[in-house]
Amino acid sequence: MRTASAPLVIFLALLVASNAFNSSPAKRPRLLAISTPSTLHAVGRDLWIPPSAPVDSEAALRLTLKKSLEGATFKKSLSILGSTGSIGTQTLDIVRAKPENFAAVALSAGRNINLLVEQIKEFRPVCASTQTPEDAALVRSMLSDAGVKCEIYHGIEGVDEVAKCEEADTVVTGIVGAVGLQPTMSAIRLGKDIALANKETLISGGPVINPLVKEFGVNMLPADSEHSAIFQSLQGCPPEGLRRVILTASGGAFRDFTKDELFNMCRDDPEAVQKKATTHPNWDMGAKITLDSATMCNKGLEVIEAHYLFGASYDDIDIVVHPQSIVHSMVEMQDTSVISQMGWADMRLPLVYAVSWPQRLRMDYKPLDLAEIGSLTFKAPDHSKYPCINLCYAAGRAGGTMTAILNAANEAANEKFRDNVGLGFLDIPKLIEAAMEGAREEGLYKTDDVTLEDILAGDEWARKFVEGRTEKLVKGQEKKILV
Repeated sequence: MRTASAPLVIFLALLVASNAFNSSPAKRPRLLAISTPSTLHAVGRDLWIPPSAPVDSEAALRLTLKKSLEGATFKKSLSILGSTGSIGTQTLDIVRAKPENFAAVALSAGRNINLLVEQIKEFRPVCASTQTPEDAALVRSMLSDAGVKCEIYHGIEGVDEVAKCEEADTVVTGIVGAVGLQPTMSAIRLGKDIALANKETLISGGPVINPLVKEFGVNMLPADSEHSAIFQSLQGCPPEGLRRVILTASGGAFRDFTKDELFNMCRDDPEAVQKKATTHPNWDMGAKITLDSATMCNKGLEVIEAHYLFGASYDDIDIVVHPQSIVHSMVEMQDTSVISQMGWADMRLPLVYAVSWPQRLRMDYKPLDLAEIGSLTFKAPDHSKYPCINLCYAAGRAGGTMTAILNAANEAANEKFRDNVGLGFLDIPKLIEAAMEGAREEGLYKTDDVTLEDILAGDEWARKFVEGRTEKLVKGQEKKILV
């Protein structure tokens, strides 16, 4: 079924009329005393930055038109970082479905070497990488027995080699964490386009990545649902036509709880909170991202990513809770028209657009049926219920290394909670905020001439800080958040 234009126009008109986009928080974080966006959005573009995605400029518009007119007979060679993970396996599904358009020429994996070997046998890349030298040796032996030739690397240096693979023209960054920064930078320096699925690339590394993208003239193409939706909605947008970015959020595991209900549950039944926080109502995602969705830190991190991708100031990026996860995000133009991208909750959709942009390949996916959905709802997020949102806005406005510190602290706290060491759900934002404040005191927060070494130093310090503070919280030496 094709989505008719009339219902969409009515739907978007309702969205424009809604004030759900323009929510202001009930409480500010202590760190910087900066609120999230209010109904008074920034006038002009004084706080905007050059985007890393190919949007919002005459050059980007001309490039998009040129590539669009080339047609869908292209053939791209992909290097896939994290080939055995969710992003990697779904990217390979696309390669498998469209062999006339794609080839997987380089793969990197973690410890799932059996799956990696099967992938190498099927797709015959020129090189691949494992996490350890022992795994690399085992993979070489297994491939030798099968009569398959493939150069095998290992460790972070191996991931870097895969990213730099000479045959690849596009690198899909599907690995999680700051480990993806160096390989991404290596690929950019060689002029390779980036299909961006690694959030840390811009959340932590934005201050060094964006200048590199500009210097080497590559295309940073978002491969996650929200930023892909924004990117797709901006196709054909004239230079400086964008006014505001509106990120949609499912609301996570506790979206139907009031603040009091959630806080009381944290106090009275922490085991139930532990279980529910790692179960997503809409998406089939990894445990880390599912918990980030429950705290809504994921959406705050996406605000930072949107700032670097599309250049919008933090005053011009909003969040709205959309439980159905059909509208994946929206953009508001200068004339207040709102354009959205819709689809089922299927990660293959943003992935296929990232590797085929700006072409539209016909895929054998379930078409969107608005009548089947029935209704779409939206509401403002409760900032007092989700303090991580405010912390992300504060870190973003602070800039420099602060976003890397925030991201690392969240990752460390998220992992400790999932390890069930006794950390409470409401301790996660407390640890993040304490790390951000501590980084200032320890001199890890830097805004001028930020380097990759500065970012990695802040990342490492924040993880150690959270680990030490967690031990104190669990042992009762540190006061927990009052509920």
